[in-house]
Amino acid sequence: MAMLVVAVLIFTLLHLIHAFAPAFRQQMIDRLGEKGWRGVFSIAALAAFVFMVWSFGQARQVTGVLYAPPFWMAHITILLMLIAMICLSASFFPPGHIARVMKHPMVVSVKVWAFAHLLANGETASVILFAGILIWAVILRIALARRERAGLLTRKPFVSARYDLYAIVLGLVLWGLFIWKLHLWLIGLPISFAA
Repeated sequence: MAMLVVAVLIFTLLHLIHAFAPAFRQQMIDRLGEKGWRGVFSIAALAAFVFMVWSFGQARQVTGVLYAPPFWMAHITILLMLIAMICLSASFFPPGHIARVMKHPMVVSVKVWAFAHLLANGETASVILFAGILIWAVILRIALARRERAGLLTRKPFVSARYDLYAIVLGLVLWGLFIWKLHLWLIGLPISFAA
């Protein structure tokens, strides 16, 4: 279980470098170049993600239970995941109304995803994983808001409402695929609507 805590910390701290250590990031860019830094960061991020997934798999074998959610929480989780998938999809397109209102739709997607999974999963390993990622996403959102207020970050302006339609369609497709088989194939657990 301690390894999972370390893995979540490594993953979250690594992904907060841009927000909280811009000087370090710039030093690395100056030393390695933009492409070099992106390459190193991508490898480190992938390694951190793989380590976190592996640690979660190990922790799930010995995990305890902190709380037992009622069966109907699964239905709320599934509904929230539709919202998360639409927000995620909106982050791939030029800004429409969804991106304008959500401001940072990918961060919103991560927050909704983590919160939704906390509702349906009460075992210790799941709580550590999803709470850790939720905390990271909240901290990142606060950091992004501060950077915007300081004039260091400018969001892209609204482009067209048609991108909202694209995001909704893609979000529905992704949501349907996860309910169908993708969650089972990627995570190893089927999504259940039953008690």
